[in-house]
Amino acid sequence: MSPVRRGEKLPIFNRIAVLRAEHRLSRAALAERIEVNPQTVGALERGDHYPSLDLAFRICAVFDLPVEAVFSREEFQPMSTEIYRRSREDTP
Repeated sequence: MSPVRRGEKLPIFNRIAVLRAEHRLSRAALAERIEVNPQTVGALERGDHYPSLDLAFRICAVFDLPVEAVFSREEFQPMSTEIYRRSREDTP
């Protein structure tokens, strides 16, 4: 990946919607835990809004995951693809 030029913005992908579903959290429930409104959670999930570093850390704390497990510059593969790949690698 080349260096980012001043003023240039690269996309930030996230797994917020997937993690929220896995934890059975509504947008409103997650919003309350990270101290934003539910519309902000929706905008984050759609990629219409990128979180501040502080907000990213608060989101990661809710799911007890490191930042790189929730946010990335590259699109995430579906979780099922990753789990399937890992299980195949573990099989002798």
